Amino acid sequence: MTVDAKYARMVYEAADLLHSEQQVESALDRVAAEITEQLAESDPIVLCIMNGGLIATGKLLPRLDFPLRVDYLHATRYHGATSAGELSWIKRNHQELKGENVLIIDDILDEGITLQAIADFCHEMGAARVFSAVVVEKLHQRSNGFGADFIGLQVEDRYVFGYGMDYNGYLRNAPGIFAVSKEYE
Repeated sequence: MTVDAKYARMVYEAADLLHSEQQVESALDRVAAEITEQLAESDPIVLCIMNGGLIATGKLLPRLDFPLRVDYLHATRYHGATSAGELSWIKRNHQELKGENVLIIDDILDEGITLQAIADFCHEMGAARVFSAVVVEKLHQRSNGFGADFIGLQVEDRYVFGYGMDYNGYLRNAPGIFAVSKEYE
């Protein structure tokens, strides 16, 4: 099925609001405080995971009032679709990770496959410590047991969008966390 802006608008209008913009912003305040407590003295490299982590990283960075460096990488299993496939490395980070403390920021912890692969990659590149932060964690069993260190909000196991999470490439900019209604899944 081809999704266009008109169809994405219908999905948005029929969606269930799970967390309001205010709730997400409060969660980001809390996550930033937790990150600051653990990493403020560690001179970390923040790795934004594109494209989903763009909004989360942009919202968190001004809340992290300590020296840090920023880089990004792009790895995906979705390729603009609503179901996952093989992990593709589209762009690797620029900065050397050997001996560094790394904070990975992404939009969602779903199955944990992508986030674990990125964390494993950081370790393989010699990172001293690797932490991960997500806006949303889906509540379900992960076969790999991977968990994020810093979690903004939890949602039931539904297809969600907003704050970086997309629906077929659309709706990353939705002001809150929304679940796609059954008719559009």
